[in-house]
Amino acid sequence: MRSLLDTLEARNAGLAAAEAGQRVSLRFDPGAWVQTKITRSFSKRSLRRVGQLLSIVALIGMGASPSFANKKPFKPDSGSVTVRSIEVSSRAIRHFHRDGTARPIVGKLRWRGGLILSSTDTAFGGYSGLTLSPDGKSLIAVSDAGTWLSADLSYKKGRPFGLHKARIGPLLALKNRRLTRRRDRDAESIRLLKGNLKYGTALVSFEVNQRIGFFDIRGGRLGGPSRYLRPGRGLFRNKGLEAVALLSGKKSRRDVIAFAERSLDSNGHHRGWIWNNLKAPGRPVALRNLDGFDITDAAGLENGDLLVLERRFRWSEGVKMRVRHIKAKTLQPGAILNGKTLVRADMRYEIDNMEGLAVHKDPAGKTVITLISDNNFNTFLQRTVLLQFELLSK
Repeated sequence: MRSLLDTLEARNAGLAAAEAGQRVSLRFDPGAWVQTKITRSFSKRSLRRVGQLLSIVALIGMGASPSFANKKPFKPDSGSVTVRSIEVSSRAIRHFHRDGTARPIVGKLRWRGGLILSSTDTAFGGYSGLTLSPDGKSLIAVSDAGTWLSADLSYKKGRPFGLHKARIGPLLALKNRRLTRRRDRDAESIRLLKGNLKYGTALVSFEVNQRIGFFDIRGGRLGGPSRYLRPGRGLFRNKGLEAVALLSGKKSRRDVIAFAERSLDSNGHHRGWIWNNLKAPGRPVALRNLDGFDITDAAGLENGDLLVLERRFRWSEGVKMRVRHIKAKTLQPGAILNGKTLVRADMRYEIDNMEGLAVHKDPAGKTVITLISDNNFNTFLQRTVLLQFELLSK
């Protein structure tokens, strides 16, 4: 079966021919899942429209299953998942641009490399939150199915090379009990609060039954939470708690900030909350809504600044992603945040449903940004991709 990504490459070639004024014949046959064939001549405009449709099919995203699919994406029952070692295969993404050209500078970032990750383990996938060790050599990811993944991340000539010693397990409730209800399992973000990824404490946020828990890490395994943050005003009345980050600057003293995915206030801004005291309720903050993007994750820089990962999906244009950079001095309760765009990418680039964001320092002291995608356990139409960029200095 010809992959949809190969179809996209053919589509790119067709676009180039159309740009040159040629007539192009396109045949699309992805196999048994989509029983549709298109055979006709396309003008430049109509070819672009069909190309957009193929792109949308290839990266359908956002949990939506197309009506022409024969079956829905599989989401595992984490109630039956046990802690176990798994094998994760890694395939390199050489260039961020899908056309294969080596253009390392993307916006205000430098492309470092990427991986397409896969596993035969049915619990692998759906990763919506990611945290890395300070040296970037180990990671923990959380899934919206209620599982965690821990692994070592290796590099070759500064580029991500593969995942090793991978383990998977279920997210737990208080007193290390099982999460029996699916609505309690939808983890969306993870941040290392103290210690390291072998022994420490991580904050994990959940979207449906909204909460942020203090989860113990023991021997590289994510245990149950010891307690939960006190909710901010209006938190439980708003859907979609999606991102949590630590603000590490001198003034913030490890404050916590969180955002809802698409809950907007009366002024149309994204709702957020800041906890200056982890034992007190969070206080409201807002992020300006630009171009209808949803918030999917956030991560703090060591100088107190904040990075925010956003995603936009429309049937007419496919999926897009954006990363914004917000200065520390503006991160105050009651503020309306804005920030500058570091990178904005659409389906001309090697993106998918980008949901997880993490930062670390490389041996030279440069800030590295790592993104991971949520494939919605739909391995036919989507991918789990891990992308790395270097944050360029002024």
